[in-house]
Amino acid sequence: MEPGDVSEVTIDGCSDLYYVDTGMYDTAGYGAAYVLDADRPAIVEAGIGTNYEYLLEALDEIGIDSEALEVVAVTHIHLDHAGGAGFLVEACPNADVYVPSVGAGLLAEPSRLVAGTKAAVGDQWQYYVEPEPIPDDRIVEIDDGDVIDLGNHELHVHGAPGHAFHQVIFDDPVNETVFTGDAAGIWIPDLERIKETSPPSDFDLEECLDDLETIRELDPNVLCYTHFGPRDVSDDLDEVLDEYATVLTEWVEAVDAKREELEADRAVIDYFVSNASLPGAWNERKVRAEAELNTRGVLDSLEE
Repeated sequence: MEPGDVSEVTIDGCSDLYYVDTGMYDTAGYGAAYVLDADRPAIVEAGIGTNYEYLLEALDEIGIDSEALEVVAVTHIHLDHAGGAGFLVEACPNADVYVPSVGAGLLAEPSRLVAGTKAAVGDQWQYYVEPEPIPDDRIVEIDDGDVIDLGNHELHVHGAPGHAFHQVIFDDPVNETVFTGDAAGIWIPDLERIKETSPPSDFDLEECLDDLETIRELDPNVLCYTHFGPRDVSDDLDEVLDEYATVLTEWVEAVDAKREELEADRAVIDYFVSNASLPGAWNERKVRAEAELNTRGVLDSLEE
């Protein structure tokens, strides 16, 4: 897929489900948003905001009028998941943003969220736009155990705080699909490879491992990764989750060991950035930026 492309999810058992490459960080195959053509149409994940028009164009291509969109559901308030939400509700007058309650205020008044994002992502901020504040009356707060009723589909809300304390995942029982946010890692379909995601400042390894158990208990046939795309796990869910648990654990252990060796955090970051490589996916700038972000997140967690 290329940025702006729309594809139907054709995995057996799925219906009414599409995904869009949002062109996040000027990188194909990194950021996805999902459209459910349900009785109450919904977008799951809002992208970074820079290319929010791709989502409006996707609605048109699928045959959903902008006035018919009712739900924009985000797994958490990191701007690569929620940055486009304000633009979408401006363009879609009957849509509300469904957001975990602990982060809702930061989408209504995003100045602190912007400052924190700039501190976390460094020069990657060049790919962002300032998010539009979302009016209070267009925000619906959600928490673990809630259900977003879409008519012929439902999104069941499950807390998943390992990646960020304000993260949830969504389970669509009709499609036997889980929208993972960042709870199941970063899936690179072209390489059939799963990679860690451990950004500052809320990453917690043990809670991340608990989140994988939450997904295991839901027993989905499809994982819909924000990074990137749908994955058929009907035959190998346990292996997929176990693999990410291993990847994430070994990543934290590698950063911890290098920290013991080099002592200075900056030297640890520089080591992993200089050794970052992902042939056949993304671009070199994004690969290196991802390495820095994830290393910093682990280092922060080791200080706690």
